[in-house]
Amino acid sequence: MPSEKPKQAWLFARLSLYLPLKVKRQMESFSDIQSFNRLFNEYHERFIRFAIGYVKERQTAEDFVSEAFAAFWENSQWLPPDTKPAAYIMTIVKNKCLNHLQHQQIEQRVASELKDHSEWLLQTKISTLEACDPVFLFSDEIQQIIHHTLNQLPKKTRQIFQMSRVEGLPYNVIAVKMNLSQKSVEYHISKALDVLRESLKDFLCICPILLTWF
Repeated sequence: MPSEKPKQAWLFARLSLYLPLKVKRQMESFSDIQSFNRLFNEYHERFIRFAIGYVKERQTAEDFVSEAFAAFWENSQWLPPDTKPAAYIMTIVKNKCLNHLQHQQIEQRVASELKDHSEWLLQTKISTLEACDPVFLFSDEIQQIIHHTLNQLPKKTRQIFQMSRVEGLPYNVIAVKMNLSQKSVEYHISKALDVLRESLKDFLCICPILLTWF
């Protein structure tokens, strides 16, 4: 059986990770250090086993228990006389385990929601692609609507849109060619897209990919 002094020395070393310097300096002057040490020796491993039952990681459990003992020691002079030390310490360990599990629960919920969103997005892409009919997309009816809509646009808007979507020029190049700011180019293209989508809205349920065609 290990001697009392090595156990006590180990206890001080462990608690030194958590206690303020002032408290650590006071510890040796307290007459009840031996009773605290007996409390530690009797319940330390029990509390670790209790915590491991919930957090599953021994290092985490040890940290929670050591922090709980340190909190008890630091606050002992302000506790009511009828306080049961073991119950007080175990309550701290319980709450730390509870907070740990609740944090894990939040992380799992967020991960599940992200997974659900990712699956929904993937299914939407699959459904949209399955509904895509290239023959319909290039049908005379759709092409006529597109050409008619573009012809109804203001000349500058139509020209900028065609430079972007037909010629494939980037916004900054179009801005230089048209002597406009890039923000102005973005505005004209956004305006043209809004008008086109409005003109094609009756066909979106048949061919949803029209939303991204432009």
